[in-house]
Amino acid sequence: MKRTWLILIVVVLVLAGSALFAQTKINQLQTVAAQDIQIPNGASSKSIARILETNGIISSATLFAWYTRLSDQASKLKPGLYHFEGALNMPYVLNILTQGKVLQFKVTIPEGLRTDEMLHLLAKKTQTPLQNWQNALQSIVGTGEYEGLFLPETYVYNKPIKPESILQQMYDARAKIEGKLAQELDWNEAQIKRNRIIASIVEKETALAKERVWVSAAIHNRLRKNMRLQMDPTVIYGMYRTQGTFDGNIRRKDLRADTPWNTYTRNGLPPTPICNPGAESLRAAAYPADVDYLYFVADGTGGHAFASTLEEHNANVRKWIRIERKLHKN
Repeated sequence: MKRTWLILIVVVLVLAGSALFAQTKINQLQTVAAQDIQIPNGASSKSIARILETNGIISSATLFAWYTRLSDQASKLKPGLYHFEGALNMPYVLNILTQGKVLQFKVTIPEGLRTDEMLHLLAKKTQTPLQNWQNALQSIVGTGEYEGLFLPETYVYNKPIKPESILQQMYDARAKIEGKLAQELDWNEAQIKRNRIIASIVEKETALAKERVWVSAAIHNRLRKNMRLQMDPTVIYGMYRTQGTFDGNIRRKDLRADTPWNTYTRNGLPPTPICNPGAESLRAAAYPADVDYLYFVADGTGGHAFASTLEEHNANVRKWIRIERKLHKN
């Protein structure tokens, strides 16, 4: 009987010692060199523990796996790309993984890009295949029109990257702005699309925020008077859609070359947007300035000179020609 008690006491002491040792190892700080670790989707707690041990984040995969199960956290470990650095212990690492504190990245899409340009930029900035972005585009818009549907903005993403998720964010962001405008102005779907097309022309015609409402006014006024818009960016876009390229120069023959987007040869608006306009251009298209401008031309300072009559416009054009000649001489 005494022997049995002695054995039990030894077992208890061994277990207590083991538990104390394990607890010490769990809380022990381990210095980790700065590194990023990818935890794959669907990885088990055991495989995650092995990844962490292999990369020197924890000292024992077995102990970490046991600790996560004992803490009832084994099913809560989240995949993603994590950054580890400095003095770490297992509770800290477990907290990082269960909270999903993954590395976040940002990508900024400038206003005024065509959708194909936007996809190339996303592929380059995120270092993912262009085909992945093209497939994501098709999954969102199908075989329908794709231009002007994505809001240029800065977006945050995690790795592994999901192109469809990012494009859906951009699509939803544009739809949200248009939904607000539609509510304010009691628009139907056709009016929303019309505004999107106008906004895309505004975006390509001026880079100055203060000019957007003036360019918008000129477009609205010309449409109201049944005047052809005669705006160069529509010609360029038509060349891109029909020829697949643009060398940077518009010639007289290009202005006369009829495409569905050429506002020199066709009345009204183009059938689709000519780029992805930003939020400010969408709002400027919806709320043009209360001015009677019909014309505008570059003024040599990065902006435009606006005019209400052809006589005023011709005078502005002559000024621009003189400025352009001086620039070429220099």
